[in-house]
Amino acid sequence: MDPISRLTEYFREFPGIGPRQAKRFVYFLLTRNASYLDDISRLILEVKKSVHVCPSCFRFFQGSTSGPCPICSNRERKSDQLLVVSRDVDFEAIEKSKFYTGYYFILGGTIPILDSEPEKRVRIKELKDRITKSKPTEVILSLNVNAEGENTSIYLKSIISAIDSNIKITVLGRGLSTGSELEYSDSDTIKNALKNRESI
Repeated sequence: MDPISRLTEYFREFPGIGPRQAKRFVYFLLTRNASYLDDISRLILEVKKSVHVCPSCFRFFQGSTSGPCPICSNRERKSDQLLVVSRDVDFEAIEKSKFYTGYYFILGGTIPILDSEPEKRVRIKELKDRITKSKPTEVILSLNVNAEGENTSIYLKSIISAIDSNIKITVLGRGLSTGSELEYSDSDTIKNALKNRESI
């Protein structure tokens, strides 16, 4: 396979990128000078070296240590609340709203309907460990308002309830319309969804 086709295939692996967009990325890079391409190459390697995964919430964070991220290390946050999101971009959207002050857990994705092995899709074992260790009184399932998000919420409710039936399990309430993705929601919408969260 020639270099253009190989690079196109790499770009196609990016979330939400189709073959035509991937090819456009390649041709865009071909119009850039050598220093631009060198800078991109350097930054990709630099990001990989300087960004770590938090062992507590599993989000990516910039730092010189592979220990807990600044949010998980912040003892001023509410320890009785754990908010579960599917991806880092959803965490960023909620944190940007400056409304939620508890802790987070990055699930790593969602569970497709009829999936027979959900534990291979998301961090189920790690979530169980986190809940058992931190003992929150409320777990907020902040997942996209679509079929996969709802299916994941139902599955997680059964898992969490089995750990401790006294844990209050809530989902985002009014504010997010059906089909909404947290990543693209504005701060006010997220605030309203958190304020009006509902038990499930």
